[in-house]
Amino acid sequence: MSAITLERPRAVRRPSRAAVMQVLTAVGKVLLNAFVSLAIVLAVWELFILAVGLDPFVARNPLDVWHYLFTQADAAAHRSELVDAAMITLRDAAFGYIAGTLAAIAVSLVFVLRRSVEQALMPVAMTLRSVPLVAMTPLIALIFGRGLTAVTVIAGIVTFFPTLVNLVFGLRSVPSSAFDLLYAYGASPRTTLAKVQLPCALPSLFASARIAAPGAIIGALLAEWLATGQGLGYLMLQSVTTFQLDRLWAAVAIVTLFSVVLYNVISVIEHAVLGRYAPDRMSGDQVGL
Repeated sequence: MSAITLERPRAVRRPSRAAVMQVLTAVGKVLLNAFVSLAIVLAVWELFILAVGLDPFVARNPLDVWHYLFTQADAAAHRSELVDAAMITLRDAAFGYIAGTLAAIAVSLVFVLRRSVEQALMPVAMTLRSVPLVAMTPLIALIFGRGLTAVTVIAGIVTFFPTLVNLVFGLRSVPSSAFDLLYAYGASPRTTLAKVQLPCALPSLFASARIAAPGAIIGALLAEWLATGQGLGYLMLQSVTTFQLDRLWAAVAIVTLFSVVLYNVISVIEHAVLGRYAPDRMSGDQVGL
């Protein structure tokens, strides 16, 4: 009768208490930053109306927007209308944001691996970036139609250029000693890119991602305003032409809220990724979380 060997089950690796506390502290700090940012926005909003002396017929303060969304008799209908439009805008911005970021990553890798390609195409890219997006939007709508593709292109353009420039800079910010070490071991350019340059470029990538997220929302609003006739952008345009100013100010408040939230969500992801893959590239504020 053959002996049966029993193996001890492998212990499940659980995150340490220190790691969990570090994550909770990071999330708490980001939530606090978001709250402070929103408080500053509300204060500046109120002070601007008072300082400029805007006509009450035109201006709405944060309390007016609160009443419009939550305390008026038809507040539920107002919220439903704005939320439906906001979901369309977030979808449009997300497609453009993802497409622009992926395109910027791909092009930046080509630029770093082939310097001649960068020298030929970077001036063209910067020239295209200098053209106002408002002037390009009708042409983009003519080429790609007035649907999701056009919105993706417009929001992607807003995301693409800052991400490209910052990522190329980050990929080239590697210390020369790291290049010398890999060269001594006979590493190929692609190995150097994967093992050293990409981790060093992560802070630049996330800095661009935090900046580009609100920009993608603005690009989506512009496309909805000039091309698609949907989402918050078109709703804001309708509000201006029909003098539904409560709805206009509420839409602006929602856009601001989304921008602040997205910025801080990306900060949480940045902290987690840099802590795992590039802890030496984290800023002092992040290390102290």
